[in-house]
Amino acid sequence: MRIAVIGATGNMGTALLRRLAKARSESGEPLEVIGIARRLPDASRPPYDGVQWHSIDITAPDAVAQLSGVLAGVDSVVHLAWAIQPNRDEDLLHRINVDGTANVLDAAGAALVRQVVCASSVGAYSPAPKDRLTAEDWPARGIESSHYSRHKGEQEALLDRFERQYPEIPVARLRPGLIFSTEAGTEIGNYFLGPLIPKAFLNRLSLPLIPLPSSFSFQVVHADDIADAYWRVIEQRAEGPFNIAADPVVTPELLAGVLGARRILNVPAKLIRAVVGATWAMGLQRTDPGWVDMAAGAPIMDTTRAREVLGWTPSVSSLQALQYVLDGMAAGEGVRGSDLMAPRRR
Repeated sequence: MRIAVIGATGNMGTALLRRLAKARSESGEPLEVIGIARRLPDASRPPYDGVQWHSIDITAPDAVAQLSGVLAGVDSVVHLAWAIQPNRDEDLLHRINVDGTANVLDAAGAALVRQVVCASSVGAYSPAPKDRLTAEDWPARGIESSHYSRHKGEQEALLDRFERQYPEIPVARLRPGLIFSTEAGTEIGNYFLGPLIPKAFLNRLSLPLIPLPSSFSFQVVHADDIADAYWRVIEQRAEGPFNIAADPVVTPELLAGVLGARRILNVPAKLIRAVVGATWAMGLQRTDPGWVDMAAGAPIMDTTRAREVLGWTPSVSSLQALQYVLDGMAAGEGVRGSDLMAPRRR
């Protein structure tokens, strides 16, 4: 089996490479892994070793030609490449995330790969009520005021178009909640907090009060658990959308407990959005206000399909995964060998 992973050096790509290495050792059968990234990792370090690496910029004018050559004869192509920063340059993000996906799909079609697997997100969904579980048939066109969500919705539309154009190629799209792990601590801290916010005490907070809107319920999954879901999709040649998240749903009360807060002050989401927007505009932190809109409007996903079709069950609870990433941010954890996942310099 030949598997190509595009965007193989970030949080999800690194976890998937670990899972593929485990699958190779467990089965004893040939499993050829092709890694595609703009910046290549140190291939002498696990999990980047034992991978055939190609440096390709998926936004380049000749990206389709380069990718289609590498993807020739591939059984499954897993598209994970996605940029979150710099979120002040939405044109650049659109070129990478949406136009880049279009290039990947054009190349996959030209190469006639046997399966396309794409990283979507809970953020792809249109606004949904929080008081019930939402299955995969809910509209996935994003939340307009969030560039991340809007771009994920555009990506979903591209996948729909690809399915119509190549009905013989199975397409799977995984829609996870927030993906956390200890090793992603530095990367996630850099993406969402930036250098000005101290992180050494994030896992040892003791707050008397924390302001949180009642609508801020969300879902989390550990990187290794969603990597296992990706492997099951590949191994079973599964198709269609899959919601991926661990239990329990992280409510404001549970989040406050993880953050060491003794009381919650229920505040309007609009107030939190205003504070986040102001601090982002001043460059004090890196989370733009669209993330607040997505947190308030994204659904609580029903993961029944992944459990029944794939036989997938998470091994790490959502609260454990959340604690792990806080520990990782505090300690500056990362994965040596990848620029994206590098640990914080001490």
